[in-house]
Amino acid sequence: MNILSINCIKSKKLDSNIHYGQFLINSLKPGQGITIANQLRRVLLGDLGGIAISAVRIVGANHEFSTIPGIREDVLEILLNLKGIVIKGKIETTEFGRLKVQGPAMATGNSIELPSSLEIVNKHHYIATVSTSSILEIELKFEYGTGYKLITAPLVNKTDYYLQVDTVFMPVRKVDFQIESVRNFENITSERLLLNVWTNGSILPVEALELATKFIIDLFASLTIVKEEDEDLKEEIDKPKQDTERTNIESYNNIVIEELQLPVRAYNCLKKAQINTVSDLLQYSPGKLLQLKNFGQKSADDVFLALRNKLGIIFK
Repeated sequence: MNILSINCIKSKKLDSNIHYGQFLINSLKPGQGITIANQLRRVLLGDLGGIAISAVRIVGANHEFSTIPGIREDVLEILLNLKGIVIKGKIETTEFGRLKVQGPAMATGNSIELPSSLEIVNKHHYIATVSTSSILEIELKFEYGTGYKLITAPLVNKTDYYLQVDTVFMPVRKVDFQIESVRNFENITSERLLLNVWTNGSILPVEALELATKFIIDLFASLTIVKEEDEDLKEEIDKPKQDTERTNIESYNNIVIEELQLPVRAYNCLKKAQINTVSDLLQYSPGKLLQLKNFGQKSADDVFLALRNKLGIIFK
């Protein structure tokens, strides 16, 4: 089996925090390029961890729509600017930082005081402008995670007045690739994969690719195939379909049709036919239901809709 190597053919810093790397994998069999590229791209964008600001407490601000005297930006603008701060380092649990700026001054990433284990990558990133005799004071909460975390709870935690922030942990900002066919002097076709990776500066592209490759190798190495058949599972598979259907129907014995909240006409027709539970109802086919006295297509549609919305049952 050929040993494949990933060669870094280009690496550069594009601005204060964006790093770019281009990587080449040669001698791939036809079809292998897209397989490898898709796996690496998914892991690079979704499974690598990073550190980000998850919440802040701003002195003088009780909610996100507050304005702070002497500060040019409102709270929402400050929160948006703080989301652009890039942090690198290692943390085991939640860590805290502090920003205190006396005006007249400009608050930037370099104004944030951090634990020794953390470092601001984009130190000149703009946060806010503080006018004369004013003070901007912020406490910041840092967390480690993967992917991104959207605010699901109220923006303000009423117990400690922390303002929650939509958090992007992903250190890799963008990944794309090109696959090229190559024909050698023996007329044998192979593929070469060009992979382009952009990171936020908390990690270099080559480091990100090393972590992604290790993640994939460890994932597949942990897979095992169980060859011995589980007797209980085999018996379950071999059970007649009728037994499974009967079990499914019997599971609705205790659900009365009142819980479907049907229109009066449909409900009365079912009760007159002695259909009292969902289990009773499932004994009928759509055609058989339409044979009930005064039970028309409109009533049938009401029943089908209620079964689907209330219990997730598709009536067939």
